[in-house]
Amino acid sequence: MENTEHNEPYGRVRAFGNQLIEVHIWLREELEQLREDVDAYLDGHGGLPRKLQAHCLTFCSAVHRHHTGEDGGAFLVLADQFPELRPVLEELKRDHNMVSWLLGNLQKLLSDLGPESDPASIRAELDGLSSLLETHFTYEERQLVSALNALSRPEWDASKPDFLLAPEPD
Repeated sequence: MENTEHNEPYGRVRAFGNQLIEVHIWLREELEQLREDVDAYLDGHGGLPRKLQAHCLTFCSAVHRHHTGEDGGAFLVLADQFPELRPVLEELKRDHNMVSWLLGNLQKLLSDLGPESDPASIRAELDGLSSLLETHFTYEERQLVSALNALSRPEWDASKPDFLLAPEPD
């Protein structure tokens, strides 16, 4: 059934792959803001470590929810409907494990943030995380957006799965 007003199948305003890109954009923006806040603090111009820790926790939780939703839901659906994507999905799951490990390191560094903190190690951790996430998001988008856009999952229209959730703009 075509929705002629939006020219999207099944009445969706936006296809799932496009929604994935929107979540990735939001996560990229949040990571960039976290980097800016950490740099400002380390340069003596920023807010309190508690604010940075809260921002890090929010960001880390969002990335974890996104990746857990992919591993436990979206990737299973894609593997079933597009078996040729299984090697890509396995590679993306390995990335998720590396990202999780880096997020844990970052959370530890920011929870111990204080005047004696080593700015170089904190910036190196953020650089590594940023680099991995950018590579991961770009690869995932290139490999999965078309397949996600081809999916018909009415239950995802009714209630977005975790991997498609990002806070609404203020």
